[in-house]
Amino acid sequence: MDVGSGNEVMQWLINITFAIVIVIVGRMVVKWIVKIIRKLMVRSDLDPILVNFASSIANAVLLLFVFIAALDQLGINTTSLIALLGAAGLAIGLALQGSLQNFAAGVMLIVFRPFKLGDFIEAGGVVGVVEHISIFSTNMKTSDNREIIIPNGQIYSGAITNYSAKETRRIDMVFGIGYDDDMLEAKKIMEDILAKHELVLEDPAPAVAVAELAESSVNFRVRPWVNRGDYGAVRSELIEQIKLTFDKKGISIPYPQMDIHTDK
Repeated sequence: MDVGSGNEVMQWLINITFAIVIVIVGRMVVKWIVKIIRKLMVRSDLDPILVNFASSIANAVLLLFVFIAALDQLGINTTSLIALLGAAGLAIGLALQGSLQNFAAGVMLIVFRPFKLGDFIEAGGVVGVVEHISIFSTNMKTSDNREIIIPNGQIYSGAITNYSAKETRRIDMVFGIGYDDDMLEAKKIMEDILAKHELVLEDPAPAVAVAELAESSVNFRVRPWVNRGDYGAVRSELIEQIKLTFDKKGISIPYPQMDIHTDK
């Protein structure tokens, strides 16, 4: 072996050694940086899902830079490699536009938190309880015990109604009585039923008022307030009690009808 070949081998060994050192030290530094990033995000009270995902992305990106530096130490032209990775990233981004939209929407949902696990919401055309929130989709359970997985992009692009956001809810009901019935008596009946129901809140006070004089009925707007967990049960009970009491008192609840007159 001549001196030139020996020097080349020695240089290769040195380059390989430095490349290995770069990888080992770089991985240690990356681990330390990711640990700091994770701590900062946890202190900012970010969602654990976002913390884990962002930490994984940061770890992958930093390790990529470490391996590129190691390849550069070996004398490999990394410029073309970076350009190839950029082109590949662009192609993947175009192919996964829908997934990237869901990812972006998932990050926004996790950061701004319009709802949380266990909330009863209406979003993406679905009404149910939120069971799981991930970066790309949200799992909801409907009242008939179906599990529906909704892409986050579909949720974030539309209106979100969170029925669990407030401690109390107002029940909006409309009851119609006939024009020949006693309007004041009907109003008092409904007010008494609301006042006696143990789950109807006193503050805010329930309201009973004439809403409109419709074609075939005098319509009352009935609006009691309840705790959000009592909404469904109280609504059903009030409708039943008012209907039964109207029947006992001889107050009619008219339905649309048409009188037809014929000429003989």
